[in-house]
Amino acid sequence: MTRDESPCILVTGATGTVGSHVVSALANRDDVSDDSDATDSSTADADGGVTVRAGVRDPASAADRFAADVELAEFDFERPETWGEALAGADRLFLMRPPAVSDVKRHITPFVDAAVRTGVERVVYLSVVGAEKNPLLPHRRVERHLESADASSTFLRASFFMQNLNEVHREEIVERDEIFVPAGGGATSFVDARDVGEVAAVALTEPGHGDRSYDVTGPAALTYRQVARVFSAVLDRRIEYADPSIPEFAWRMRRRGFDWSYVAVMVGIYTTARLGLADRVTDDAARVLGREPRTLREYVADYADEFRR
Repeated sequence: MTRDESPCILVTGATGTVGSHVVSALANRDDVSDDSDATDSSTADADGGVTVRAGVRDPASAADRFAADVELAEFDFERPETWGEALAGADRLFLMRPPAVSDVKRHITPFVDAAVRTGVERVVYLSVVGAEKNPLLPHRRVERHLESADASSTFLRASFFMQNLNEVHREEIVERDEIFVPAGGGATSFVDARDVGEVAAVALTEPGHGDRSYDVTGPAALTYRQVARVFSAVLDRRIEYADPSIPEFAWRMRRRGFDWSYVAVMVGIYTTARLGLADRVTDDAARVLGREPRTLREYVADYADEFRR
């Protein structure tokens, strides 16, 4: 990238839980720096901006979800014919693996190769906490491929998103006043997806984050009983933690219309919490953002309308 060019950042999964917040955070930034010259304040274009390109399956239907200055590009990991136009001119990439894309070797790593081949120099990848310890995870397979790629990479190993509570479990909270997950008494270091998006934006636009890994968690690990108490206090009505068995949880989710593969993913996530393996708390987000990450109480207050009857 030359000094008079505006960096172009392609965001995959741009309508998703984290990707949408990456787009918003990038669109709100007014400068961008280059790792190659950390002493220079910026390599922004004349307007001080950065070109943000949202990769979406259907640009027409997604147009009203983004600010007017966000570019839209048709993109689908499983349709390589969409890759070229989405990557055209892009030199930075926010990469995430959609849960539905299970074949990393067929769809994700070839896309990484195509991105590097067409000029992407910096990749920020959304991974999960503990990926480095589990070679069987698809996230770790992507990480290892990025480690060997000819591009700078940053791994955001995120904890459980608070937004899953409104995107997946809203129905039980609104209609039954309960949090219905099989996590037992285990604690989880919930993180707000908005903070993950902001960490990604910093890593994509500021120097000093290349070839690093961040465990992006919230400020505290909470059990779901504690979560229920926070919901009760903020919403001013009693919310219970149901603590169902795994079979009870699986059957209810299936009756709600989730397919078995997605139910299996959720069971795996909550089993991790049940076993006490989801409570890792770090200060990585605070160090990158220069502030403390959002608390669960802040999240529930901000999303309170979604939990009203």
